[in-house]
Amino acid sequence: MNLLRIRMHHLIEQLANEDLQTAWELVQAVHFDSYMLKSMEQVKSLQQPWDILTHDEAIRLLMFL
Repeated sequence: MNLLRIRMHHLIEQLANEDLQTAWELVQAVHFDSYMLKSMEQVKSLQQPWDILTHDEAIRLLMFL
């Protein structure tokens, strides 16, 4: 693990500030996507067939909220 950390620091030091900002934005987007995917998978595993509404049922329900 320490070798990976050293390599990562070395790579970061070689990047220009603009490239570092772009890389950070990409890593952040992938992290958020991964977080959302894990959350959706967790919900999907907890969902039961009778928990899902049809389109018409959802529309009717929304009208009364």
